[in-house]
Amino acid sequence: MNPNRKSRITHWKFCPFSCIIGREEKMKGSIAMAYQIFKPIASVQGALFDMDGVLYNSMPNHAVAWHEAMKQFGIHFTADDSYATEGARGVDTIRKYVLEQQGKEISSEEAQRMYDVKTEIFHHMPIAEIFPGVIDIMQKIKSAGMTIGVVTGSGQRPLIKRLLNDFDGFLTEDHIVTAYDVERGKPNPDPYLMGLRKTGNNNPWQGIVVENAPLGVRAGSAANCFTIGINSGPLPDSALADNGANIVLQQMTEMCSLWDELLQNID
Repeated sequence: MNPNRKSRITHWKFCPFSCIIGREEKMKGSIAMAYQIFKPIASVQGALFDMDGVLYNSMPNHAVAWHEAMKQFGIHFTADDSYATEGARGVDTIRKYVLEQQGKEISSEEAQRMYDVKTEIFHHMPIAEIFPGVIDIMQKIKSAGMTIGVVTGSGQRPLIKRLLNDFDGFLTEDHIVTAYDVERGKPNPDPYLMGLRKTGNNNPWQGIVVENAPLGVRAGSAANCFTIGINSGPLPDSALADNGANIVLQQMTEMCSLWDELLQNID
């Protein structure tokens, strides 16, 4: 989280307008208003989490790995770029930047070879910690009888194994969507639509999306799910709110403290 950003500033967006809330006592009323367009049909059955920057404080490591790897191929790739493109499939990101900066189209196979360099660098970096509040919110979701899914643009097997180990009892492999499950990654809705199917063939209004990046928020919004932004990176809150987040919080512990109020308005 950006240390210069006030921790309690929160965006709330509910059709067709949005506002910025600075005090928690205002949040409860805004939650109720935000859910009005989702509530009438059915209660929420599942919560779909992005992985990097939502469950794990891994984005600083990814930023370094992206920068170092792309530098080897003559591509300028900053920390802000890594946050702005987080959630997309790695090969899609690489093909986009090669085209923009070098003016050439490369194959998915060539992009994968470049992405493998980034992956190798990332796996030699310190292990990212689970964010505070993640286990607590998963326990709350499980206690509410809801299914937990993870929707990630990664396809790295070691990361999937870590998910299953760290969140044993909350998450099963058949509830994980990876880059290999869809042809079109975020910001397209496909990953979250797949997540809805994997967690119970749910309709969009039956799923909550929890994201940290603009592309992921756009994907959740495009899937017509209620989308919560957790702004764990350096981008302004507006980068999430403007891409469709219904709520923007600063950290997962805030979602924990608001969960009971959210659940009341869902049901």
